[in-house]
Amino acid sequence: MPVPQKPGVRPANPCFSTGPCAKRPGWSFDVLKDAFLGRSHRHGTAKAKLNEVITRSRAILGIPDDFYVGILPGSDTGAFEAAMWNLLGARGVDLLAWENFGNEWLKDGDIEMKLPGRRVFKADFGEIPDLSQVDFNNDVVFTWNGTSSGVMVPGGDWIADDRAGLTLCDATSCIFGVDLPWHKLDVTTWSWQKVMGGEAAHGMIALSPRAVERLNTYEPDRAIPKVFRMKKNGKINPEPFEGATLNTPSMLCVEDALDGLKWAEEIGGLPTLMGRVQSNYEVVCNWVERTPWVDFLATDPAIRSCTSVTLKVVDPAFDKLSEDELRATLRRIPKMCEAEEAGYDFSEHKSAPPGFRIWCGATVETKDLEALFPWIEWAFHQIRAELAGEAA
Repeated sequence: MPVPQKPGVRPANPCFSTGPCAKRPGWSFDVLKDAFLGRSHRHGTAKAKLNEVITRSRAILGIPDDFYVGILPGSDTGAFEAAMWNLLGARGVDLLAWENFGNEWLKDGDIEMKLPGRRVFKADFGEIPDLSQVDFNNDVVFTWNGTSSGVMVPGGDWIADDRAGLTLCDATSCIFGVDLPWHKLDVTTWSWQKVMGGEAAHGMIALSPRAVERLNTYEPDRAIPKVFRMKKNGKINPEPFEGATLNTPSMLCVEDALDGLKWAEEIGGLPTLMGRVQSNYEVVCNWVERTPWVDFLATDPAIRSCTSVTLKVVDPAFDKLSEDELRATLRRIPKMCEAEEAGYDFSEHKSAPPGFRIWCGATVETKDLEALFPWIEWAFHQIRAELAGEAA
C-alpha cells in the first residue's frame, strides 16, 4: 500500500479537541474587551452579565419558562455532582454508564453515596445498555452523549412521560448540538466549553418543576459541601439562578460565554448550530465510508454521537499489536499532525479503546475537517509502512 504524499492544504483552524473545544469562527481576544475585571462579582454589572448568560442560554435552547436555569461551580462535573448530592436518595435510582463520565456518576452513586435501591446498568465503550430495562419509578442518572465513547442515546422516546422518578441528564457534550426534549429531562447539566467553544470551570444546570419540588421537600441524609448546596433555609436558593453565583466566577470566561451565545443568535440559533454539527458529522461519515482502515467505535448507527465522533482502526496490519502497543502507535498519528500544524488533540480519551476522537461541534468548520483527513491518512500510511517493514 503506497504512502501518500504529504498534503498541501492545512485546516485554517486545526483545533479538534473534545474539550476545551475550538473557539467560534472569527473569535479573537478583542471580544473580551468589555469583561468586567477587577471588580466584585456581586456588583450589579457583574450579576447582570451572569444573568445574561442564563437568559440567552434559555432562549437559544428553548428551555421552558417554568424551569430554573443557573450557573454552578466546577464546570459540568460540579453541576452534575451538585444535582446528585442534593436530589438522590428519596427513591431508588437506576445508574446508566457506557463511558468514562457515566462511570464516574455510577461510582458516585454506588460507592461514594451508597444510594439505597440502586441498580447499575453498564455497557462497554461503543455500546449502550438495554434502555428498555430502565424503571422510571426510580430516579435515572445518565449521559445523553458519551463523550469518551462516541455513543449517544437514540433520542428520548425511551424516557417515560409519566415517570415517578426524576431524570438526571449530563448533556455537556451534546447540548447546543442536538434538540433536547425538555419535557423528558428533570435535571440537565452542561458547561460552556463544548459545542459553544467557551472556557471551562463554570457549570450550568436546568431544573424542571418536578426537580425543584424534590429539592424543596427532600432533605438528604448526608453532608453537602458548600459549592454543591442548592438550598437556603430549607428551600431552593434562587441566587445561582439569578446571576449570584455560589463562588467567585471568572468574568473573562463569562464575557467569552456571552460572545459565543451572541454568535449563535447571529447565525440563526439552535437550528443553525445543529446544522453545523450535522454537516461536520456527515463529512466524517463520508470519510469513514471511503476509507477501508477506519471505522466507528459504535457499530450501531442509531447510537453514534454526532459531536464527539470516536473511531477505531480496523487494518489487519495492526492486529499483532497488544492494546498498549496499539495505543502508543496510533497516538503517533495526532502527534505527527500536530508537528505539521495540521490537527491538534484528536487522540482517544485515556480510558477509551485505542483510536481517534474528533470533535465535530458547531464551532468547527466543515472545510477544516475535510482538510484534516488527508493528514491523518498520510501519517497512518507512514506508520503502517514501518510496521510492514518490521514484519518483513
